[in-house]
Formats: sequence, C-alpha cells, structure tokens
Amino acid sequence: MERSSESNQYHTRLLGCSIEVEHARSYWKHVEQLTAEDVTKTAFSEYWFGARSKSRVQLLLTNFRERFDAFHPALQVLHRWTQIDAQSRRVICHWHLQLADRLYREFTGRWLVERRLSGRTEVARDLVVRWIGELTSDRWMTSTRIQFARRLLYSASEAGLLQGKRDARQLQTPRVSDEALTYLLYLLRDIQFEGSLPENPYLASVGISGRDLERRLRALPSFRFRKQGDLFEFGWMYDGLLEWAEATVLSGEEQLRETA
Repeated sequence: MERSSESNQYHTRLLGCSIEVEHARSYWKHVEQLTAEDVTKTAFSEYWFGARSKSRVQLLLTNFRERFDAFHPALQVLHRWTQIDAQSRRVICHWHLQLADRLYREFTGRWLVERRLSGRTEVARDLVVRWIGELTSDRWMTSTRIQFARRLLYSASEAGLLQGKRDARQLQTPRVSDEALTYLLYLLRDIQFEGSLPENPYLASVGISGRDLERRLRALPSFRFRKQGDLFEFGWMYDGLLEWAEATVLSGEEQLRETA
C-alpha cells in the first residue's frame, strides 16, 4: 500500500472549516455510512452535524475526508475508540489538521514553538497576519490573511495550544495522554512527513521534545526505546496503528461492552 503523506501545499480550506472537534467526533461515529451513494444527503437528513445547511454538511465532509480518510487506518481506529477522552480528541484533531493543512502545521509546529522557546508567550492577531504574509510571499490579500489569522488562532485555542479568546492570547501546552501520544507515533510511522519521529512539528506543537520526550517514550508500554548519543532506536510492539489500538484501547472497550 502506498504511504500517505502530509499536505505540502498551501490552500484555503481552513477558511471554511476550522478544527471542528465535536463535528469530527460525529464523523468518526458514522464512518460505516460514508460509502452511502449520497453521503451528503444522509448526513444532512440524519443531522450528523446538527442543524446545518446541506452546503455546510458537504463542506465538513470534504474537509474530514482530507484529514482522516487519507491516513489509513486512522478513521477505523477513531470510529471504534468511543471512550476516548475529551483532551485526547482535541490533540488528535489538531494533529490531523496539521497533516492536512501546511499553513496550520507551520503555524502551530514551528512559529508558535519558536515563540515559546524564546520566551515570547503572547500571540496577537496582527503578528499572525504579518507572519502569514512573510511565509507565503503575499500570495493572499490582507483581508484574506486576517481571516486566516482568526482561523489559526481559533483552531490552536480549541486544540489547547493557546489560552484566552481575546487579543493577545497566551501560549500554553496541552495535556497529552500516553494513549494519544502512542496513537500519534504509530500514525506517523506509516506516513511520509518532514522531520523524524523524535523531531517533528506534531510533537513540537504540544511541547513534547528533548528529555521530556525521552522520558515519555521510555514509559510507553507499546515501544522498546533506546538512545545512544544522538541516535534514537524504536522497537515497535505492534505492526501498525490498528494492531496497537486493537490490543490496547479497543480491547478495553470490548471488555466493557461484554460486562455491560
């Protein structure tokens, strides 16, 4: 099977669809219906995303396909992982948005990280607008860059990377459970992305790097981890994301259903 790849193109999909954590959860729930002949009609008539217009439903479906369907077997795991906690849902939606949106990935996985490391903890919208112009060589008009800045700030706040809803927001690092961290590592294992497993925008965006990353990796039961000098050595306990999920988070859910 050809390996999936993170998006390497700048696009405008974020302007119409931000991180959408709760709507993404509904999408995962209805994955078995995604092969319907007219899935938009089904999602609209069954109120998958609440009382939304049909055009809005189509927009959500299109974006979620790019974020989740493109990275097999993530959607299958998320469909069955019904007991996933709220914070893990947020960071997983954040990582999938990073995978599908280069601008969001560079904003959260590089620019915000650089500010945090330099001790600049405030993030103002005007700074984001200026950064977008510098990054993309003014390919978008100022009005469009302002819209992008609003969406970037909102999505990063929903993911737990920023605190506050008014300018200027404060940087913060979200809590990342062992299960969510393991999900990401097994997901990235089979994806083409810039960087390496120990150093990438996905981990950096949530503040997991250096000695903290080493400590977390040594404590995860689904890996054998060693470090010699600057070299990291991973020993994978499972063949892939689905195999890991079935042996851990999904097996626990099956036991709960059997005893219910």
